[in-house]
Amino acid sequence: MKIKSILVSQPKPETAKSPYYDLAEKSNIKIDFRPFIHVEGVSAKDFRQTRIHILEHSAVIFTSRTAIDHFFRIAQEMRLTVPDSMKYFCISEATAFYLQKYIVYRKRKIFYGNGKFSDLINVMKKHKDEKFLVPLSDIHKEQIPDLLDKGGYKYTKAVLYRTVSSDLSDLKDVNYDILVFFSPSGIRSLFDNFPDFQQNNTRIACFGPTTAKAVKEAGLRLDIQAPTAKSPSMTMALEQYIKKMNKGD
Repeated sequence: MKIKSILVSQPKPETAKSPYYDLAEKSNIKIDFRPFIHVEGVSAKDFRQTRIHILEHSAVIFTSRTAIDHFFRIAQEMRLTVPDSMKYFCISEATAFYLQKYIVYRKRKIFYGNGKFSDLINVMKKHKDEKFLVPLSDIHKEQIPDLLDKGGYKYTKAVLYRTVSSDLSDLKDVNYDILVFFSPSGIRSLFDNFPDFQQNNTRIACFGPTTAKAVKEAGLRLDIQAPTAKSPSMTMALEQYIKKMNKGD
């Protein structure tokens, strides 16, 4: 079965230089983009029921820009003034700079790692006496609480936003030769929207071992997987598969 169309379960790339556009042109195929999941903020009412008090904490750990957005959103909705003394520990320098959207950066105590949570834990070692708040999604890496527990830090996990299935009803039927997934949530969304989905000749591509596990647990056939030694990126894995299937074009 030759490949003519692909649906990537992510937002359309903002830049014209995306490798997906190169792949579409090179392989003469149609590639569409549609996020299967989106983030929804937890309401102030629901957050109050958790009995977590933001101002009882002296430091906040941010693992993403989304976490920053929802921390300041919930503070505003609850009419809280975050004190100037609050310390911010960010997973990367880029995440730390994003704080400028909400605070006067140079006047605050801001620390950051190199993009890995294990590195940020090392940065935090000099601040063992702080009481940390960790804004997270309902779906998050278990490595985060595990490393905080191991390091003996005082912290509170605060679920401020949730990953939910998007409404895909306008797609009607998922008539694409390849569906591309990047998270177990994407697989869940497929069945939330199309409970009677039958794979048949549709090829499934996925990125990462947890997504691959979700594909198999859903009873689907996994046809294309990345990253691998030969295909470190999703587009490379797709290109190799298309070349094999579209030979003779």
